[in-house]
Amino acid sequence: MIRKASVESADELVWFKSSFSDNSNPNDCVEVAVAPAAVHVRDSKNVPGPQLGVAPTAWAAFVAYAVER
Repeated sequence: MIRKASVESADELVWFKSSFSDNSNPNDCVEVAVAPAAVHVRDSKNVPGPQLGVAPTAWAAFVAYAVER
């Protein structure tokens, strides 16, 4: 799953959840925001908390790996 969004700064990140998220508890999910230089990941239960930023190529490799599992 890769979704591209145009953002100018970290304050303008557009966060989204996977369409495969468990709908029985919508807060138990990770959220992703795509920026030109990084893919940002955060816990939906802790929105102001820490975020993980990875290179787009690393995110694509992770998603490809996860799809196989």
